[in-house]
Amino acid sequence: MTEIHTTTALRSSERVIAGTTVVALRGEIDLLTAQPLSERLDTLTADSCPDLVLDLRAVSFIDCAGLGVLCRARNRTAARRGRLRLVTGDTGLLRILRHAQLGGVFEIHARLSNALAARPESGDTSATAG
Repeated sequence: MTEIHTTTALRSSERVIAGTTVVALRGEIDLLTAQPLSERLDTLTADSCPDLVLDLRAVSFIDCAGLGVLCRARNRTAARRGRLRLVTGDTGLLRILRHAQLGGVFEIHARLSNALAARPESGDTSATAG
């Protein structure tokens, strides 16, 4: 028996809101889409003090390659004294982050407005994965 997996193309859009780059992602972040996404996020985190929000509310699937991309973006942002926030209220993604022991690694918000308004030391506990 052969299983065929058809991937939903990952689409992204970017905008800058009050100095914060917001990347809205739609589709699947998997082995097939991780490399181009990682390259784009590397560009966005290349300067000092990057301020980045990844809106994952329309992401339908993420695998370990996708988690690796998120971790790389987080590490690059932290190394440059910047800030990365994730926006998701998806319980499945939150559970995956928790099981991968990444729940406390990311600043997670349920709403984009909360991610943009939150000060660096505060977070929206309504969507924490930890």
